[in-house]
Amino acid sequence: MATDTRWLNTEESAAWVRLIALAELLPGALDAQLLRDAGLTHFEYVALMSLADAPNRTMRMTELASRTNATLPRLSHVARRLEERGLIERFPCPEDRRATNATITRAGLDLLASAAPGHVDTVRANVLDALSPEQLEQLYQIAGAVLTRLDPDERLTATSCQFSEGPAAARMG
Repeated sequence: MATDTRWLNTEESAAWVRLIALAELLPGALDAQLLRDAGLTHFEYVALMSLADAPNRTMRMTELASRTNATLPRLSHVARRLEERGLIERFPCPEDRRATNATITRAGLDLLASAAPGHVDTVRANVLDALSPEQLEQLYQIAGAVLTRLDPDERLTATSCQFSEGPAAARMG
């Protein structure tokens, strides 16, 4: 039986295994810090950040689900928990009463402000500080190449983030 499978060579397999290990370990590290310092999961943090960055700090739940790469049922469950904690409010969309909007509250903004320094420290300690300026630019390019395949409609804000222009060495000192 003939096969058209393009099996991974040694280099591809090694890179793939490391990427999968990174994808498995990094969320746990981010969750552990945020849960310890702010009582939030990384997903909850991203949802709150998305609302904080939205115009009027408000977004339709369907758009928030898209921006966080969540199903609407998962987001609704998380939004209920955030609402019970007073971090967001949900209300009918004025333009379309069938839709629901979510807005971040002052308490949600305050929690984000207190959680952000520890989160940034964790991101730096686990990822960014391990990379040279050139590797950081490579990571940006590599992630962008993969994201264009996984998120061609640019639903996640990650695909629209832009790197500074010019060579990394000139930018970073």
